[in-house]
Amino acid sequence: MASKKQPDLNGFVRVRGAREHNLKNVSLDIPRDALVVFTGISGSGKSSLAFGTLYAEAQRRYLESVSPYARRLFNQMAIPEVDEIEGLPPAVALQQQRGTASTRSSVGSVTTLSNLLRMLYSRAGDYPDGQGIIYAESFSPNTPEGACPECHGLGRVYEVTEKSMVPDDTLTIREKAIAAWPSAWQGQNQRDILTTIGFDIDIPWKDLPKKDRDWILFTEEQPVVPVYSGYTHEEISRFIKNKRQPDYMGTFTGVRRYVRHTFANTQSALMKKRVSQYMLGTECRLCHGKRLRQESLSVKFAGYDIAELSRLSLSKLAGILEPYAGGKAAALKQMEAKHPEKVLVAKRIAEDFLARLQVMLDLGLGYLTIERSTPTLSPGELQRLRLATQVRSNLFGVVYVLDEPSAGLHPADTEALLRALDKLKASGNSLFVVEHEIDVIRHADWIVDVGPAAGEKGGHILYSGVPDGLKHIEASVTRHYIYNDTAKQTRELRLPTDWLKLEGITRNNLNQLDTSFPLGVLTSVTGVSGSGKSSLVSQALVELVAEKLGLPVNTLPDTEVDPLEQTQASPSGGTIRSGMKNIKRLVVVDQKPIGRTPRSNLATYTGLFDHVRKIFAATSTARARKYDAGRFSFNVVKGRCPHCEGEGVVMVELLFLPSVYTPCPTCSGTRYNPQTLQVKYKDKNIAEVLGLTVDEAAIFFDEEPAISRTLDVVREVGLGYLRLGQPATELSGGEAQRIKLATELQRAQHGQTLYVLDEPTTGLHPSDVERLMLQLNRLVNAGNTVILVEHDMHVIAASDWVIDIGPGAGEDGGRIVAAGHPSTIVKVRNSRTAPYLVKYL
Repeated sequence: MASKKQPDLNGFVRVRGAREHNLKNVSLDIPRDALVVFTGISGSGKSSLAFGTLYAEAQRRYLESVSPYARRLFNQMAIPEVDEIEGLPPAVALQQQRGTASTRSSVGSVTTLSNLLRMLYSRAGDYPDGQGIIYAESFSPNTPEGACPECHGLGRVYEVTEKSMVPDDTLTIREKAIAAWPSAWQGQNQRDILTTIGFDIDIPWKDLPKKDRDWILFTEEQPVVPVYSGYTHEEISRFIKNKRQPDYMGTFTGVRRYVRHTFANTQSALMKKRVSQYMLGTECRLCHGKRLRQESLSVKFAGYDIAELSRLSLSKLAGILEPYAGGKAAALKQMEAKHPEKVLVAKRIAEDFLARLQVMLDLGLGYLTIERSTPTLSPGELQRLRLATQVRSNLFGVVYVLDEPSAGLHPADTEALLRALDKLKASGNSLFVVEHEIDVIRHADWIVDVGPAAGEKGGHILYSGVPDGLKHIEASVTRHYIYNDTAKQTRELRLPTDWLKLEGITRNNLNQLDTSFPLGVLTSVTGVSGSGKSSLVSQALVELVAEKLGLPVNTLPDTEVDPLEQTQASPSGGTIRSGMKNIKRLVVVDQKPIGRTPRSNLATYTGLFDHVRKIFAATSTARARKYDAGRFSFNVVKGRCPHCEGEGVVMVELLFLPSVYTPCPTCSGTRYNPQTLQVKYKDKNIAEVLGLTVDEAAIFFDEEPAISRTLDVVREVGLGYLRLGQPATELSGGEAQRIKLATELQRAQHGQTLYVLDEPTTGLHPSDVERLMLQLNRLVNAGNTVILVEHDMHVIAASDWVIDIGPGAGEDGGRIVAAGHPSTIVKVRNSRTAPYLVKYL
């Protein structure tokens, strides 16, 4: 590694006594106006120092100066456990997070490009003769002034039809012909009401008179009638005549009314998703999916309406605006004759727009479009968009705290990222970056290495200083990878047992693509960000294989998006020509959370908790008290603390401050009631067992083979530092993915399974990547196929086969540039991966 010169340091941030999470009362000095990289293996305490301590304290100090009323609007972090921090400037955090849940949030709204574009159309657009000026808000589908009156700015209209509500008209109402009705008691209630009213629920739906079918489905009436369950209409008529007491009075609701009302009012995402399947979406006839009213769409700029321009890639958009910014566009001359003031406006806005675009293009985001909704972006793409906005904001004297900005980036894109970071630093800012990527670490002015291991064995500062000094730190795991003194892994080359051949793949930027995946080996699919890797592997391949195996599959982004607002999938096509006879199972190991609430954790997800609860139920105390395994679940009333209902924490509302969570005063955070906690196994109660780390639990349960096997596998994927009861909400995407992988690895291997992993090395230290590769190779050696979407060159170099997609992103990608053994890929001239891969072979 080339030695870096000592940076010109203008002062230090001095941290004294930091104890956040696993930090061991650490003290250190970090330079300002420098690129400082925090490294260390996963779970060592890097984020606790950078985000949990430095950023949290900077935010706290800033909010002290804000009025208590305004402070409530911020998502405040907890006050950090630290004695003192001196010399800390204001901070801006750019964290890895998934896109906002609404598809009305887009690339344009995150970057403010949409505002500029609307202003451009309003002030410098080409209006039809006789049409008055339209203000900027009329060019937004999210405002009453701009939204298409037919579809309310959604671009699609939704109908509830007889066919959607009654998919099989040969069934009777009793046989649940009306699929849109709820299946449980509510549905039975409606069928009983129909019997009272006089409808025959035992003849096929198609044989009912049309007027009866229409009334049942579409009526807005809500008659209230007596219900006598299990009787015929004639018997019920007699009961009513004789004034017999009914079981209850029931209110009828038309099926369409039920679907619409449930969709509009339910708080349950599951219910909303269920009823949305009975609402058929079609493109709006008025705006043709453009979401705007006609007056707004009639205004053109450079020959495009605003919806058409928003659908172009950012790189194409830059090409269109360049002549306007330079004052050379032919349209400007025509404009000058009629509206000289418009020329100035068009030039000014185009200049500003282009300057903002340039930063995004530099960060490799030129393939995105302004209208692309944020739920469809990866956390890495979203972080780079925010970074681009910050580079353009020209702030001075700020600390930017970044969480693995290289996540999901090809090395070619990482170079562009480093240029953007250097630009921020040159403007007089400090950069504190949590990072595993060796190229970023090598670029640092200062390295803070946290460790030596993860969890309780981490939390120490092994080194804080200029990069060259790290090579002398014996305890540092990171130094081996920076100074290339690790032995290269060699193993025998595995040969494919067969080929899975795909034809005519059409998806996003893939057009009629043919490709073959080798079976029985480990394949990495590579290419720059936006080249089409995920479209091919995580979408097309997964969906086609799932379809052949008869499995349900959902490859939509994992966000709580309103089902009706989900953007329609682009045209998709493709078939599997051969190779399926060797695939019996499909396992997709993604980075979606293992649960959305603190009640889901590592122990519950892996199935480990079932064994632990059985062990507690088998103790003499539990048997004497007749406690079953359910007693030891914090989700079951009989065992959990009645005050916090098994949450372990209670929320305290503070009027002008963020609500704080404090351990439950009744159970002290244990989640259980006192009687349950009296039961002990090896001197520990159930709450104390959930507080053990995986490493500690492996020793504690060494005599229990079923538990030991699961714990060993979790340790092998590098998660020994996690606590058994660690809530799912505290886990990163990479940790969630590795828990899923561990859960899969502990199953008995029968071979012929296809494993698909999308960037499994995200958030992993190089040493953890090695451990991960051992596990993936174990799967392959057991007769399975592993296909990865990957940017990590160590992994790509150790693959049996590589498929390189590109050469560029968006429209410049979507083609197979090279396919073969890694040693073959490095010889392909137009491969963007080859120059980086060659260093690792």
